[in-house]
Amino acid sequence: MPILWERDGFVGIATIDRPERRNALSADLCDELTAHLRGNPGLRVVIITGSGDKAFSAGADLARRASDTSSLQHGGQDTFRPSFEALLDTIVGLPAPVLAAVNGAALGAGMQLAVACDLRLAAPLATFGIPSGRLGVLLSASNISRLATVVGQPMARDLLFTARTLDVAEAERAGLIQRRADDVLGAAKELAAEITALAPLSLAGHKRALNLVAGELAPQSRKEIEELESAAFQSADLQEGLTAFAEKRAPRFRGA
Repeated sequence: MPILWERDGFVGIATIDRPERRNALSADLCDELTAHLRGNPGLRVVIITGSGDKAFSAGADLARRASDTSSLQHGGQDTFRPSFEALLDTIVGLPAPVLAAVNGAALGAGMQLAVACDLRLAAPLATFGIPSGRLGVLLSASNISRLATVVGQPMARDLLFTARTLDVAEAERAGLIQRRADDVLGAAKELAAEITALAPLSLAGHKRALNLVAGELAPQSRKEIEELESAAFQSADLQEGLTAFAEKRAPRFRGA
C-alpha cells in the first residue's frame, strides 16, 4: 500500500511510501490517507512524512494526470483533484493538529499537502515549490487561500509567478516552516509528545478558531477561481506542459 500507517497511542503517523516515484501523490494514495484519518477517532496529533530522504512528495503523479486531463474534453474525469482536495479538507477539518515532517522535496501538490498541515518541520535539504506555471496548472481556491495565509500575499505571488523553489532557510524566513531538524521525523514525534500532553479540547478549539479567523472566500470569488481552474485543466497549454515535462524539454505555451 502507498501509505504506511501506524498508531502509537494518541499519535497517528502516515508515511507516503513511493520512494521510486519520489513519493508522488495519486488519487488512490489520497483516498487511502483520507480513510486512515477519518477511521482513527481519538487521535490528538497526526504526523505526515515521506519515505526515504529525497522527497516528502514531489507532487502529483504526472503520468496519470496526463492521461486524465487529455480525456476531459471527451467526457473523461480528472480522478486526482477530487481525491486530493478531499484529503486536504480532511486534514484542515481534523480536530487534531497535523504535523508535516518534510524530509526532502515538497513540490507542487506535495507542498500544498504540507501547507494544509498545521505545522511544518523540515530536514536540512528540504525544498519547497509549486511549479504549476511550468505545467499550465492552476491551483484551487482553497489551496491559493491557504498558501497566502501561511506565507503572506507577497511570497505567495513570488512562488506562483516564478515557479521557483525555496531552500529550507528561505522557507523558514517566509514562515513556511516552524522547526528545523536533522532527524525530522524524530523531532516531529517529540513535538507530538508535547502536544498530546495538552488539553485536547483546547487544541481542537484553537485549531477550529484559527481556521475560522483565517476566513472563507466569498462565494462569487470562489466560483470565479473554480472557473479559471477548470479552464486551465481543459487547455492545450496543460497538455503541452505535461508533455514537455515527460519529454524533458522546455514547454512552448500559447495561452490557449
